[in-house]
Amino acid sequence: MKRRLLDDYDALLLDLDGTVYRGNEAVPGAAEAVQAARENGTAVRFVTNNASRSPEDVAEHLTDLGIVTKPVEVNTSAQAAGTVLRERLRPGAEVLVVGTKALADIVRAAGLTPVREYEDTVAGVVQGLDKDAGWLDLAEATLAIRNGALWVACNMDATLPTERGELPGNGAMVAVLRTATGQEPVVAGKPARPLMDEAIASADANRPLVVGDRLDTDIAGAVTAEVDALLVLSGVTTPPELLAAPAWLRPRYVAEDMSAVRGPAADVEIAPQRGWDVERTGEFAYCVRATGSGDPLSLLRTLCAAHRPIDGGDAVVRGEDDPTRDALRALGIARSTVP
Repeated sequence: MKRRLLDDYDALLLDLDGTVYRGNEAVPGAAEAVQAARENGTAVRFVTNNASRSPEDVAEHLTDLGIVTKPVEVNTSAQAAGTVLRERLRPGAEVLVVGTKALADIVRAAGLTPVREYEDTVAGVVQGLDKDAGWLDLAEATLAIRNGALWVACNMDATLPTERGELPGNGAMVAVLRTATGQEPVVAGKPARPLMDEAIASADANRPLVVGDRLDTDIAGAVTAEVDALLVLSGVTTPPELLAAPAWLRPRYVAEDMSAVRGPAADVEIAPQRGWDVERTGEFAYCVRATGSGDPLSLLRTLCAAHRPIDGGDAVVRGEDDPTRDALRALGIARSTVP
């Protein structure tokens, strides 16, 4: 029997939005993958850049979706931001919170004093996703940052995947303050180290596998932490975006969803795979022929192995036969990259 992907790692560090669920809907196969990991003795940590909810709320939401979860298994960017603030500010210092009550509670748990209005005694600003935040909240934060307060952003996610589509994320709100202040925040969440380090330590992992749907946060975070990653296509990143990504931003594995952890690692590794013959015809140009019954994702893995631009760039791919052209079309890259 072939070893499963999860057998090669002692912990799964799972992104949430777009990986385990989309809004109030679980991604197909997610619950079964988590259950398989637990039965295997593989630690599971849910690692999310979403700072709007407490670990208790996240665990309850996952449990409601059929994935029974304890709060200790959840690591959020809000918790990582609390750690950054605690390490850099004196005990009891005032921190202006642009975020939910859950974020304010984490600031308080870090031994600091959360406030909502600017005074010249404010030593820090922490910013996390809050769907109810408005101009007044950003105005108070602007004053504090301009006065020299330490600014910590829970994450820089520009968008948030939901069952309705991509909606503004915390990064979009951070951009407002960057424009208003001319300053850059300290980032706690992925791809920065604080959240990744906390999750790895929490799982007591020596060989963790990051599983996520975003190149710019999940996969970049794995690169920063120097661990392997599985990119799932159930959320934000598309096959053309993966193919065009720079070599340093490539995951080791790619699959439709996280159910792939229950299968053999070789089946989802970015490497030449059976069923496809790829010939390089130029710096970024390739001809592809079908040599078997390979599926579209095996073609994507094969193309990604062949096309690894240092700084990124679109591949020009020509399908030499109908099966190849059909596979390219299924991947969504036929129109934009196939001449």
